[in-house]
Amino acid sequence: MTRTYEVRTYGCQMNVHDSERLSGLLEAAGYQPAADDVPDLVVFNTCAVRENADNKLYGNLGHVASVKAAHPGMQIAVGGCLAQKDRETITRRAPYVDVVFGTHNIGSLPVLLERARVQQEAQVEILESLEVFPSTLPTKRDSVFAAWVSISVGCNNTCTFCIVPSLRGKEKDRRPGDVLAEVEALVADGVVEVTLLGQNVNAYGVELGDRFAFGKLLRACGEIDGLERVRFTSPHPKDFTDDVIAAMAETPNVMPQLHMPLQSGSDRVLKAMRRSYRRDKYLGIIERVRAAMPDAAITTDIIVGFPGETDEDFEQTLEVVRESRFASAFTFQYSPRPGTPAATLDHQVPKGVVQERYERLAALVDEIAWDENRALVGRTVELLVSDPSAAGGRKDRETHRLTGRARDNRLVHFNPGEHPVRPGDVVETEITGAAPHHLISDDPRITHRRTRAGDAWEAAQQTSTGSVGLGMPGIGAPPVLADAPGCAC
Repeated sequence: MTRTYEVRTYGCQMNVHDSERLSGLLEAAGYQPAADDVPDLVVFNTCAVRENADNKLYGNLGHVASVKAAHPGMQIAVGGCLAQKDRETITRRAPYVDVVFGTHNIGSLPVLLERARVQQEAQVEILESLEVFPSTLPTKRDSVFAAWVSISVGCNNTCTFCIVPSLRGKEKDRRPGDVLAEVEALVADGVVEVTLLGQNVNAYGVELGDRFAFGKLLRACGEIDGLERVRFTSPHPKDFTDDVIAAMAETPNVMPQLHMPLQSGSDRVLKAMRRSYRRDKYLGIIERVRAAMPDAAITTDIIVGFPGETDEDFEQTLEVVRESRFASAFTFQYSPRPGTPAATLDHQVPKGVVQERYERLAALVDEIAWDENRALVGRTVELLVSDPSAAGGRKDRETHRLTGRARDNRLVHFNPGEHPVRPGDVVETEITGAAPHHLISDDPRITHRRTRAGDAWEAAQQTSTGSVGLGMPGIGAPPVLADAPGCAC
C-alpha cells in the first residue's frame, strides 16, 4: 500500500528549499502527498535561529504524537537546523520520533525511515559536513513557474548572534555550469523565474577562487532564453561589489530588487555583532544601487536590542532606516541563542526596552514603506500572476482580485478583468492604491500575455495529486518568508 507524507517547514528560504528536496526524495521512494487523511509520515524541517524554536517544535510534536498513538505504523521524522543542534535530545524529549537527521544528509531520509520501521527503534544520523549537494537530489517544487536554485550552502562568517555556521557548515559553492544547467532544465519545464539562493549569496566564488563569480553568474542567467526574471537572496554587505551592481543593472532579466540585511545602524553595535562593514559602507552600497537602478526596491533585516545597544545606538539605526527608504524591513527583537557568543555578553537589554524600540522601528518602517508605495500610484507595472490557491487568500476571493508580483517584488492585488488570467501569465496594470505592505490595481488590466509558465500551471492542475505543506505561498518568485527572511545574516 502506498504510504503518504506531509512536510512541515519552519524558518528560512533555505529550509523551504530543503523541504522541496525532501518531498522529491519521498515521492521518488514511492510516497504520495497526504490529502485530507492522516499521513503515514510527518516530517518536521526545523529552524534553530528564532526564539523558542525548540518549544514550538516540541509542542507540535506532542500534538502529532497523540495522532500517531491512534494510527499504528505512522512515523515522525525531524530534520533541519534544530535537529543538527540538538541531536539525541530530540529522541530523549520525544521518544516517539522515529528519525532524526541533520542539514548535511537530507538524502538519507528514505533509508533511515525504512531502517526505523524494520528495527523498530529511532534512527539518529547527523553528519558534520555535506554528504551530497542538495540540488543533486530529486525535488518537488511548490510552484511550477518559479523556483529556488541553490548556488551555495554554508557560511564562513562569525556573526556573534548567529548559530547558522555551526549548523550549516562552511560555505560550499556549486560549479557555475551545474547551476546554469539546473536553471536551463527548469526553464525547459516551464519556469520563468528563479531565485538564486545562498546563505551569503554574493560570497559565491570564494571556494572556486573567483571573487567575480557571482556577477558573472548573473550575466550568464541573462543569456538563458525563456528565463524572464532572476532574483537572489540574501547578500552580505561586506561582499557586495560594484561588478554585481553593474551585472544587475545591465542584465535585463535580473530584477530591480535587493534584500540586504542591515542588522544595526550603529557602528559600535555592528562591531559587537562582528559584522565586517559599517554604516557608511552600507549606505554607500544603497546609493550606488539606486544610481544604477533608480526604481530598485531595497529591503532589509534589522535586529533590535542586541546586548549593549544604547538609546543612541538605536537612534542611529532609525537614522539609517530614514536615509535608506526601505520598501520593507523584517524587524526582530534580539533573543539569546544558546551556543552563540552574543548569548553570554554582558548588558543584555531589558525586555521592556527592546519591545518599545521594536514598536518604534516597526512604525517607522511601515510609514516609509507606505510613503514609497503611495509614490507608485498611477504607475504602470508588470506582474507575474500568482496562484490564487496560495496567494491573496480570502480577501482576494471577496474582491475578485488576483495577486501578482511586480518586477521589484512588490505584492499587487489587481483586477483581472473579464477574461481568464492564469497563474504564471504576465499582465500590465496601473496602480490605483497603496498600503504599507501591498499595492492595489482596481482598473482593468492594460495587457495580458499568456506564457509557457501559464501553460505549465494549467497542465499541473490536471495532474495534481495533492499539496505539500512547505509553509510558503506560491507567489511569483518564491517569496521571502514572513517570519524568517533568512537566517538573519
